[in-house]
Amino acid sequence: MIKSRFCKQCGAKITGEETVCPKCKAALPELLIPDAGKSTNRIFILGLLSILLSFVPIAGIALAALCFYFSNKEHKLVSSAGKAKTGRKLAGIGLFLSIFGTIYVFLLISVGNVPLWALNTVNKIVKWAAGIPADFENNFITDGRYSYIVKGLGITFEVTIFAALLGIALGVIVALIRSSYDTLKDEMRSGFGNWLLTLLNNICGIYLTVIRGTPVVVQLMIAYFVIFVASNNKVLVAVLAFGINSGAYVAEIIRGGIASIDKGQFEAGRSLGFGYVRTMAFIIIPQAFKTVLPSLANEFIVLIKETSVSGYIGLQELTKGGDIIRSRTYSAFMPLLAVAAIYLIIVMFFSKLVSILERRLKNSER
Repeated sequence: MIKSRFCKQCGAKITGEETVCPKCKAALPELLIPDAGKSTNRIFILGLLSILLSFVPIAGIALAALCFYFSNKEHKLVSSAGKAKTGRKLAGIGLFLSIFGTIYVFLLISVGNVPLWALNTVNKIVKWAAGIPADFENNFITDGRYSYIVKGLGITFEVTIFAALLGIALGVIVALIRSSYDTLKDEMRSGFGNWLLTLLNNICGIYLTVIRGTPVVVQLMIAYFVIFVASNNKVLVAVLAFGINSGAYVAEIIRGGIASIDKGQFEAGRSLGFGYVRTMAFIIIPQAFKTVLPSLANEFIVLIKETSVSGYIGLQELTKGGDIIRSRTYSAFMPLLAVAAIYLIIVMFFSKLVSILERRLKNSER
């Protein structure tokens, strides 16, 4: 039973029997879609469970099959939702792992021993489940070990936020230089200005080639062990390394946004008496920023996950905090699963914000 519905055009919630959307005034019979919350959650949970229980092949295959069944059964607008797509991907991974486990059983274990193997597997699962409370207490409660996760999470956000700010600043500068060179190289007279712009463009090209062509973990280690070898401020080194790395990708995102603006906008600025700088500042960049804002938000999400390699320089961020707990308790499952779950929650939260932002930007264009 559909308790609430949403306008497909503007996303406004419809709770009554209206025939016209109260927000965008669109006719509703063709635009109403059901409330997908419970359905997408069910698909996602089934997909996640199919991975977690893939070491029991029958359970993993059954859960994956249920996930695909409910996904195909739902309205196409529900099954195409982001969480439903993620659930189907998880179910696909769970199905693969379950089939691999089944093949392993039948190739390495004789048919007569399959019931005994299944019984032993069930006993192991029961023992593992019974030991979860004690394992949780040993990993997080004893000696206040949860503080490693909390402190690491704070450092992760600190590095990510400041690196993102540095990356945006560098990206804007590099994008403006390269866009200005592409626009003005045929118009500028030969002289110091043309020579300087060409030099800056070449420097930016080398910067983009080197940063985008080498792994971020190598850049981080070079920054800490070579360039800033005399510094003990690991957070600062990580911010600089990740910020410089992110700046290269932000630059190309912003340059693409500037290039997407129609050239008539430049001509409109000049017709108003604006020079190149004022045209870029008041006409081009505001439009380009609106275009690239979702991509910049996605770059921030990628940056959050990239900071997990900061442990290579001994920085105690989130992943390193989980690894420290593992080294103290000799139990890898619980702390690393907690780290993975925290990253997943953070990414899902910001991904949801990005989807809301994209929908708002679409609505503002109408």
